Amino acid sequence: MRRGAITRESVLKTLAEHDELGRVAFLAKYGFGEARSYVLVHEERKYDSKAIAGVAHQWDQGRALAPHEFSGGKDHAVAWLKRAGFQVKAIQNPDWARDEIILACQLVMANDWKGLDAQDSRVVELSDLLQLLPIHAEAERNEKFRNSNGVARKTFDIATRHPAYQGKPTNGGVLDVAVLNEFLARPDEMTEAARLIRQGIETGDLRSLAVTGDEEFDDDHSAPEGRLLMRRHMARERNKGLRKRKIASVLQRGGRLACEACGFDFERVYGDRGAGYIECHHVLPLHVAGEGRTKLGDLALICANCHRMIHRRAPWPTPGELRASIEQKRAVDSRAAEAIARPRRAADEQMPNP
Repeated sequence: MRRGAITRESVLKTLAEHDELGRVAFLAKYGFGEARSYVLVHEERKYDSKAIAGVAHQWDQGRALAPHEFSGGKDHAVAWLKRAGFQVKAIQNPDWARDEIILACQLVMANDWKGLDAQDSRVVELSDLLQLLPIHAEAERNEKFRNSNGVARKTFDIATRHPAYQGKPTNGGVLDVAVLNEFLARPDEMTEAARLIRQGIETGDLRSLAVTGDEEFDDDHSAPEGRLLMRRHMARERNKGLRKRKIASVLQRGGRLACEACGFDFERVYGDRGAGYIECHHVLPLHVAGEGRTKLGDLALICANCHRMIHRRAPWPTPGELRASIEQKRAVDSRAAEAIARPRRAADEQMPNP
């Protein structure tokens, strides 16, 4: 059996059987439960997406898939139904991303750290803006996605976590608190990050930076200014023209292509395969550097390991700061090794010569 090999016709036959039997009888017949994450939307009716995708296999594959044979999420049922030309929608809206919380937090700060009502024009404007952010796929959104009521609730989630708030906080998340603390610690930088996100969406520059499932961000890749600005930052780092000019400027001064943090030289280690290779890092985050023209002095040449360590946690260290950290670690290790070796040498010296 080829899982996922279903056609539009087989899905339509399954929908017809569902309508004839009714939802409860259909789910009971094939052993499926009610959808918890996604529904198939067809002719203004909603169907349990996993059940429909699984049962549709009987028309193309000879038997229906059992619930334990596949998932109802994006990798299986959702992808199969979308490939067959159907609309699939999330039952619940996705969690707020850092970019969205940055914008909401900036609004709360501008309102003297007080929450705003859903009818407030600033909330309505932010709701419209959030719906333009290319962070959450259309299938992840339902009809209430980032509406004014949801945005207003988020402003109170943030406001009631402020240290000066005396009442009981609302149900905010860990990320709300993290972004709030960043605004309290670095208000100018975070305000600039919010401004750049707004500007990028309003001009359309950031709308093409859709967050995809295979993007490189993970728990070990910090995006302190939000994912959209992080993607813009990394796009600048990957600018081939800038990288070539930076490398050429180093070589023209008689330098070598070694990591500015740890000193690693690809050519020395890998020979011809490593000749001319090194990564380029933009020293300042976008919300600090701004959108101006990138200067060669803003760029540093570093190895892949150091590049990832810099981006791992905010605030990002400069290559010089990372180099100091590396040297400190080496000094500590050297002292520890010396402390272990010293008693051994003393013992060796006390042993009589044969």
